Amino acid sequence: MSNSLRDKLLDLGFKASPKPEPKPARSPARAPVQRAGHVPAHGKPAQRAQPRAAAQSARSQHDIDLAKAYAIRAQKEKDERLAAERAQQEQARLRREAKAKLGELLNDATLNDPSADIARHFDYGGKIKRIHVTAEQLKALNAGELGVVQANGRYLLVTAQTLACAEAIFPAAVALRVDPGAPVSDAAYADPQYQIPDDLVW
Repeated sequence: MSNSLRDKLLDLGFKASPKPEPKPARSPARAPVQRAGHVPAHGKPAQRAQPRAAAQSARSQHDIDLAKAYAIRAQKEKDERLAAERAQQEQARLRREAKAKLGELLNDATLNDPSADIARHFDYGGKIKRIHVTAEQLKALNAGELGVVQANGRYLLVTAQTLACAEAIFPAAVALRVDPGAPVSDAAYADPQYQIPDDLVW
C-alpha cells in the first residue's frame, strides 16, 4: 500500500521527466602563463577567440547605446515633469497670494444686507448663481453701480470701484459686472433652432 503520488501518476500515463545528461567534464586548455618580460616560444602573444569578442563587443556597444538613449529620454521626461510641477506650484502660489489680497480688500467693503429679500440671478462659471439684494441695491446693480465678487465660496455685493480693484487683483473673482451701455440683443435666440416654423398651427 505504499503507492506514492509518483507511482499513481505513472500508472495514469504521465511520463517521468527525462533527467538531463551530465555534461562531460573537459579540461580547459590553459594558455601559457606569461611572466613579466618573458616572450612565448613562438614569438606571438597569446590570442584568444577574437571574432567572438568582437561580436560580443559590438552587441554590448549597441546595448550601451540603447540604454544610454533610454536614460536620456527618461531624464528628459523627468525634467519636463518637474518643470510642469514647478509651474503649477508657482501658479497656485500666485493664486493664493491674490486671494489673500482680495480678502483684505473685501474685508469691510461688502454691501451684503442680511435683510435682503430679492434674489438676483446671474451666470457665473457656466452655472446660474444668485445673490440676495434689496430693491435699491437691485436698481444699482442693474445700472452697473454695484457688482458681485466671489470670495471664499460666497458672493459679495460691492461698489463698482471695489469691483475694479478686485478685477485688477484677481480677475477670476469677478462674478457679475453689468454694463448699462451694452445693447440688449436676442443674439442667443438668433439661431435657426429657436425660430418658429411657418406651418406651425397654434
